[in-house]
Amino acid sequence: MTLVEPVPAAAAPVFGPCLAAAEQYAEFLRTAGVERGLIGPREPERLWTRHLLNCAAPAELFPADARVVDVGSGAGLPGLVLAIARPDLRIDLVEPLARRVQFLTEAVSLLGLDGQVRVVRGRAEERQVIDMVGQSSWVTARAVAPLDRLVGWCLPLLSLGGKIVALKGSQAESELVEHRQTVGKLGGINPRVVQCGVGVVEPPVTVVVIERGPAARRVKGK
Repeated sequence: MTLVEPVPAAAAPVFGPCLAAAEQYAEFLRTAGVERGLIGPREPERLWTRHLLNCAAPAELFPADARVVDVGSGAGLPGLVLAIARPDLRIDLVEPLARRVQFLTEAVSLLGLDGQVRVVRGRAEERQVIDMVGQSSWVTARAVAPLDRLVGWCLPLLSLGGKIVALKGSQAESELVEHRQTVGKLGGINPRVVQCGVGVVEPPVTVVVIERGPAARRVKGK
C-alpha cells in the first residue's frame, strides 16, 4: 500500500484560497503521475514537502500578472504549482516528451487552467519554441540541468532585464560558484542566491536568480 503524505499546515498560507486546487493536483500526481512514470512510486510519501510546497514558495518572487516560462516542466513542477498558487500569472509549460505533454494537457484541463496555462511541446533551445514563448520576463526550471547549460537555454527566452529563477536547493551556492564565469560569458548578470518561503516553509526553498543582460545572445534554433 502506497503511503500518502497528509496536507501539511504550511499548505494553507502558501496556497490560500487555491488550496483545494492544489489538493486536486496532488491527487492527480499521486495516481496518474505515478502510473505513467512522471514521478517515482515513493514520491506520494513526500508529495507536499518535497514537491508542491517546494515549487510554490518561489511564487513570492514574481510580480503581479507576470508571464513565466517553465522549461522542462515534466509533471508540471514548478509551473503548474505556480499557476495554482498565483492565478494572476500566465504560465507556459515547455516540455519535449509526448507522454509528459499529454499529462500536462490533462492536468491543465482537470484544474480548469486553460485560460492561464499553455502547454508547448519542444525544447527551450529550438527556434519554434523561442518564437512561441520568447521575450518573456521570467523563466523558471527545476531539476533540469546544471546551471551553465540551463542558463544557455533560458536566456534566449527572456527579454532584456528578464530573470531566470532556477530551483537548485542545497546545490545553489556551489553551482553558482562553479558556473559564475560561464553565466557571465552567456550574458547573465547579477546572479544571486535567494531563499523563498522563509518563516512559512521549512526548510526555505533556495533558488538562483540570474538576469538577462544586454550581452546575451539568442542561440540558433535546431
